[in-house]
Amino acid sequence: MDIFSNLALGFGTALSFQNLLYCFVGVAIGTFIGVLPGLGPTATVAILLPLTFGLEPVSALIMLSGIYYGAQYGGSTTAILINLPGEASSVVTAIDGYQLARQGRAGAALATAALGSFFAGCVATLLLALFSPPLAAVALKFGSPEYFALVVLGLVASVALASGSVMKALAMVVLGLLLGLVGQDLYTGTMRYTYGQSQLIEGLDFVAIAMGVFGLGEVIRNLEQPGQRSIIVNKIEGLMLTLRDLKQIAKPVLRGTMLGSALGVLPGGGAMLASFASYMLEKRIARNPERFGKGAIEGVAGPESANNAGAQTSFVPMLTLGIPTNAVMALMVGALIVVGVTPGPNIIKAQPALFWGVIASMWIGNLMLVILNLPLIGLWVRLLRVPYHLLYPAIVTFCCIGAYSLANHVFDVFVMAGFGLVGYVLVKLDCEPAPLLLGFILGPMLEEHLRRAMLMARGDWTVFFTNPISGALLCVAFVALVLVLLPSISSARQEAFVEE
Repeated sequence: MDIFSNLALGFGTALSFQNLLYCFVGVAIGTFIGVLPGLGPTATVAILLPLTFGLEPVSALIMLSGIYYGAQYGGSTTAILINLPGEASSVVTAIDGYQLARQGRAGAALATAALGSFFAGCVATLLLALFSPPLAAVALKFGSPEYFALVVLGLVASVALASGSVMKALAMVVLGLLLGLVGQDLYTGTMRYTYGQSQLIEGLDFVAIAMGVFGLGEVIRNLEQPGQRSIIVNKIEGLMLTLRDLKQIAKPVLRGTMLGSALGVLPGGGAMLASFASYMLEKRIARNPERFGKGAIEGVAGPESANNAGAQTSFVPMLTLGIPTNAVMALMVGALIVVGVTPGPNIIKAQPALFWGVIASMWIGNLMLVILNLPLIGLWVRLLRVPYHLLYPAIVTFCCIGAYSLANHVFDVFVMAGFGLVGYVLVKLDCEPAPLLLGFILGPMLEEHLRRAMLMARGDWTVFFTNPISGALLCVAFVALVLVLLPSISSARQEAFVEE
């Protein structure tokens, strides 16, 4: 493949007026959502999914992608200014970013976050362009046993990398798989788990579930936490980094970019894991680790670069294998399927303009984000003062309209409301809902390849282990699950996800 001709096709697609507009809308909404604590990109993408159904697939994916990586930028603003991360992956940014703001260096911290994210996003997008086609070529050789094993590995990895209890994460995956069974049997057409409801013949709608669990669930949870934090910075100064600052952040940005690019492709929230891992790495190798937690600029540069790189490279398995690595990627898989595009190894050949257009749009979007974030910091500060009681009625209304517009059925609104309560209960029980959505999206794929492989092997289940690739993947999944259940690994894992 000629990478330059492919990128030329991508930029030709991304630079059309329509796609530029949707890219700008996506990154602007993403930044806005990242700045406002309590909503997040998952809930936002879920709420806005109905708006994308009438768009061209490439435009829809460009906008949804912009929301996702735009939120990584915006989340750092609240983390630095008011010690309240707007996005989960910005939790560690708050540790040193807020201390820098208290010392009068909020401008330097914000500039570090924006420039580090820009560099990491550009590099990670380049890696996405270079390594996605070879990975897709390998995936084309996969059969049903290999795909079944790959999905199992992805689900196990999402359990291992989810925050909180491993058993609770495993329970969420199983619940998601069970919800995915509702509707018609794949091969016989028999109704299952519909309980006489004709609306469930085609199964539960993933958009209604996502809007309920992540949208309404978050609204209910946020209403339990009234009040707002005061902003200690009213005027942001010193956005230009000094030469000393640039020397201090150069290596952390590079290390964060490489670490985030590698961890972003792993299922289970690679962007969040990357930011934690980067902070721990920088603190471990620092000459004066006691500076961390007291305003070390490296504690902002490394994690911010890592989480943005992780956000970009999480598109690799989603586009080339059809395997989502986190809840947002699962929503994007669903959005593409709704508009008639199936993510997987054939997408590069079948939809080259979409694949390369999305990649090119990421470079454009990252440039837009730098232009948006630095000059508009004053606007974002004012937005932080908007009371939540003025925001949540609009969110609930939009969720109801979006759920009803799926099929013009009130039933979908009730499904969304029911899963809103489910999402709230899951949060109260310290169960992370993201593995549930991954299980729901991957469940039909898991069942299809399991049954197809068994039919081809005439019921011989050993086909999954006699095949070298599927056998190796299943062994890796088993070892990963056993390791994460070990007491020593479990305790270290819990410490890694606890904010210092």
